[in-house]
Parts: sequence; C-alpha cells; structure tokens
Amino acid sequence: MALTYQACLQATQVVLASGAVPTIVGEAGIGKSALVADLAQQRHAKLFTTVVSLVEKGDLVIPVPPLTSDSFIQTERYGSLADVQFGYSHTLVAMIRYAEAHPEQEIIWFLDEFNRGTQAVQSELMNLVLQRQINTLTLPEQVHLILAENPDATMAGFEQSHYGVTPGDAAIADRTTRLILRADPATWLKWATTPVNDGPRIDPLVTKYLTDNPADLHVVGTANATDDDLQSTPRAWERVSRAIRELDTQHLFSQTAVVTAIMQGNLGMTVGTAFAGFLMAQRPGLTVDQAFNAADAVSVFQQLAPAQQQRILVNCLDAGQTWPLTVGGHARRFSELLTSCAPDGQFAIAQKMAGQDQLLENLAAVKDQQPGVRQLYRLLTTIGLRSSEIEV
Repeated sequence: MALTYQACLQATQVVLASGAVPTIVGEAGIGKSALVADLAQQRHAKLFTTVVSLVEKGDLVIPVPPLTSDSFIQTERYGSLADVQFGYSHTLVAMIRYAEAHPEQEIIWFLDEFNRGTQAVQSELMNLVLQRQINTLTLPEQVHLILAENPDATMAGFEQSHYGVTPGDAAIADRTTRLILRADPATWLKWATTPVNDGPRIDPLVTKYLTDNPADLHVVGTANATDDDLQSTPRAWERVSRAIRELDTQHLFSQTAVVTAIMQGNLGMTVGTAFAGFLMAQRPGLTVDQAFNAADAVSVFQQLAPAQQQRILVNCLDAGQTWPLTVGGHARRFSELLTSCAPDGQFAIAQKMAGQDQLLENLAAVKDQQPGVRQLYRLLTTIGLRSSEIEV
C-alpha cells in the first residue's frame, strides 16, 4: 500500500522504534530524502547520508598498509610482508567520531539510492544492514539505518518500472520493512507555501498551477513510454521554481522560446509545455514591479505580443493598491506603456479602467497637482474621443 508523505513519516517512526530498518521506496524526486531529513529533525538526530549509487566497491572499507615499521613481518625466505589493516570512508569515520563525542545523541545513517548501487556494493553493505558490522567495526547502538530505493520491475505494483536498478538481495528484503511513498500534492503544497526567510519555499506561480493541476506534481513514466522521456517530479518543480526566479532577475520572461525550453527540460514535453503556457499568461514578459521600475520596461514592452501587453497592463491595474495611478511616477510609466499598445488594446484597457470604482474620478481629482497623472488623464480622454468618432 502506498503512503502519503505524512503517513510514511509516521510509519518510519514506528519501524525505527521497533528496532527494524525501514526501506523507503519511491519514484525519483518524490521526496524520500526530504522525508528522512524531516524525520531526523523531529527526532533531534544527527543525519549522515551516503548515496549508494555513487559508491564503488572498497569505498566504505579500504585495505591500507600500516604506518609503522612494527607492522611489517620479515620472513626468512619470502621477504617482507605487510599486516594490512582497514581504512574507512570519511562518512564512517565522521559518524564514529560523532558517536563517541555525543554518546546520548541519536544518529541516522541514510543509505540513499540503495538499489542503484552495484551488486558488489550492496553486498559490502549487507553486514551493516544485517549485523551492523563491517569487518572489526561495529556500529554504535545509537545509529539507525534507513534505506531508500527506486522501484524496480520485481516489486509488486511496479511491473512497468524503467529505472536502472540492481534488485537487492533477498536477505536484505527479508530483514527490512518496505514503505512505499507516493506523491502527495496536498502535503507538498503546504510545504511549498511555508514561509522561509523573505517568502515561500516555492514560487507562487508553481503552487498556483499545481493547486489547479495536482496530478502534474508527479507524472510516472513507464518502460513502454515513448512520448516523453522526462517526467515531472516534486524535485523537478523545485528546480523550476528557482528557474522562474532567475528568469525574473534577468528579465527573460519575454523570451517565449527560452521559457518553454527550460520548462520542458525539467518537466517533460507534456507538462512542460502546459506550464510554459500558464507562465506566459500569468507572467507575460514583465512583472508589475518591472513594468513600473525597470529602465528598459518600455522597450521590452514594445517587443511583446498584444495579448502579453494587455495582460501586463491588467496586472498593473490589479495591483492598484501597491502601485496607485494617482502617483505621478506610476501614472507616467503607465501612460508610456499604454501608448505603446495598438488602438484596440488601448481601448480595451481604457474600458477596464472606466469600470474600476472611482479610478477615473480619483485621477481627475489629482491631475492638476500631478503632471504624470495629468498626462495619463489626457491620454484616456483621447482614447475615449477616438473610440466615439469610430462609433459615429
């Protein structure tokens, strides 16, 4: 049975409390590492992570010659022999040192991508899982092991899995508790909107799209899939969020091809294309802040399609409380942008402004004191007169 993020977190707590070793199984990017990090934080445990897929045979335990002359054996007929000891990986050394320095502190050793390691590496780790021992080294009692695996075709319910994994030894499967993690849009969205530093973890455009399209948080690929070699995952959406912020910084939302390529490169063709279209509708080249403040806003605006231009001006109007047009500088920039629109676009925006409660009246009240507001008011009057002449 597949578990939501919170349910899997609770189940992992139970497995650890019972003295067993949990194996968390889930698609790539679904949140296994984040779950273990949350678990360590909840338990106030020190977390050490080894990505097994990056480990070569001998990386954990390396035979090394001793460093003193007393360790060499001199034979009568066969020369000098070295009594070889064992050297251990940096992670193991750091873990043992931490355990000695903090004997009461719980430690979690996370063996990530366990079944993406080679058979030799998995065998090397087997004594850790089964007997908590490698050669003469015994893991301290305070160390808890957690494994994470990608699904493979030998697992029930994952017959169409396409990951390049090495199925684990039956002895390990028999001595660990398998917990299957599934995508959980509600939990992920709650995490994504949690404030961190100056804003939410994930860009609001991502969370807005996934609120309306929760199935796109994680699209599972299959071995027989031919239409899309990339799929959307929670991890991919985190990359997309960072990309959106960088596109904003570099003022590149007007570059439709660039935006679309980046989204497709993270989310696959299907979801990436859909999300790129959503982005272009919501963020059509300029943010409201950029429209009012950026030195090159007018030149960028003039290069956009009419639909994008209208969307930007509508966004500016909707942000009227933050960017009131009764302020001369705001009104002047809005006039410059509105002047760059085609006549029908100007008329559409003027109509929207006329429909906003008291907006034109407020502009009229301050136009004599604010030259920028007077410029905008005259422009709106000209647009209104021109449309009246066309109707006549």
